[in-house]
Amino acid sequence: MAHQSAPESGWRLEVLEAQKPVEAAVSRYSTLAPVYELWARVTESGPRRRVLKLADVRDGEAILEVATGTGAQLVSLAQRNPSGRTVGIELSDGMLAQARKRLRAAGLTSVELVRGDALRLPFDDDSFDLLVNGYMLDLLMREDIPRALAEFKRVMRPAGRLVLPNMTKGERHRHRVWDWLYAHGINLTANCRGVLAAPVLAELGFSEIYREYMTQMLFPTEIVTARRPAA
Repeated sequence: MAHQSAPESGWRLEVLEAQKPVEAAVSRYSTLAPVYELWARVTESGPRRRVLKLADVRDGEAILEVATGTGAQLVSLAQRNPSGRTVGIELSDGMLAQARKRLRAAGLTSVELVRGDALRLPFDDDSFDLLVNGYMLDLLMREDIPRALAEFKRVMRPAGRLVLPNMTKGERHRHRVWDWLYAHGINLTANCRGVLAAPVLAELGFSEIYREYMTQMLFPTEIVTARRPAA
């Protein structure tokens, strides 16, 4: 008898599958890197401010930003953590080049910038007090979303904090235009489509999961916070 895969359920039924391999998204973002902040100002500036507030950086911590992009938010995290360890990891060479320029301009010579994959983080278990990751899960294949979040949990310390802004499913009709375009084969944003992080975090055993929803220029964002359990 032929093997049949288990039927999709829960959040998997609500999240569209990625149309392209992640390598294609990485290549697209390398090309877009010099102008990405123009897009970010239009769609992400409000969520970024909220992320920094929710992150509640405490000087002296070990902080990791996964998929650090152009380094704009990494600079803000590092400036709030002058006596701690701040690390950014990014897979796109174009984005890494922009991040290096931004860190140099800000005089942040002690920030660590690493080229690496969110699915295989090159860090020891229990390394970070705070992990921030923005607008990356919506680029991944559906089954890679829990893989990435499990990696985040591995490198976080017990009671460590996670702050996670993502493109999400629109909660009003006009906010759903992005997923409608994506579902109809119009891929404007390198695999970006609405995802839902909270149920995946629950499956993985995170605690204190809290979700906020906001939009900017009709672009829907969820900001999800959670902790790795202390015990």
